[in-house]
Amino acid sequence: MTKAEIQLVRALADKRGRTEHGLFVAEGEKLVSELRASHLRIRKIFALEGVFEGPEVETVSPHDMERLSLLKTANNSLALVEIPRHDLGTVHANEELVLALDEVQNPGNLGTIVRLADWFGITDIVCSENSADCFNPKVVQATMGAILRVRVHYTNLPQFLSEAAKRGTEIYGTFLEGENLYDTPLTPTGIVVMGNEGRGVTEATARTVTRKLFIPPYPADLRGSESLNVAMATGVVCAEFRRRTAKPKQT
Repeated sequence: MTKAEIQLVRALADKRGRTEHGLFVAEGEKLVSELRASHLRIRKIFALEGVFEGPEVETVSPHDMERLSLLKTANNSLALVEIPRHDLGTVHANEELVLALDEVQNPGNLGTIVRLADWFGITDIVCSENSADCFNPKVVQATMGAILRVRVHYTNLPQFLSEAAKRGTEIYGTFLEGENLYDTPLTPTGIVVMGNEGRGVTEATARTVTRKLFIPPYPADLRGSESLNVAMATGVVCAEFRRRTAKPKQT
């Protein structure tokens, strides 16, 4: 392991470095194993003795792994992975359910949402350009491997949603003044917009929404927390969409 390699890994902690080098960091035996079995290209793996074998693997000492790691507690392996390029043209919201994130900036929330999307069979998430970077090390770790199966896109979100609405795609959004989620007709396809942790959905994005939803507290007149965490809210909404629109099993 060279000084230049340590500097490279350190550079990948920052979005500018990831963009410049076209790489992201993944840590931990389980995640690196999944990466090796995936379609993504691994540039190099640093691992403790006996963890991995192969031409791309360099065995390092526990001390060197601590120097490399971007986590508070170093794991037993770290991979440098080429950032995949996803085509936004492959997103067909009139044929599937798609998530849209409007300025979701907390890496932990984004990672959890990617993991939720994977659980509920949602393969595409479209983010506003100033949302958190999905290849931030904290996001990658929080996805627990789901980043390998869910495509995350970045674009001008209001424009993307406006064009989708013109094609007849239903655009759902979560708002405090929306209709009760559990009483509102839901479709198996469309786009579900989730907003910023503090400000909610931006005004420009809100103008594209065709149906506003509200997750009611229980009981309905409860005066407790002001709102739900965006990742929690995403889980509630996705679960209700899948519960309501799932096709019954053939007997």
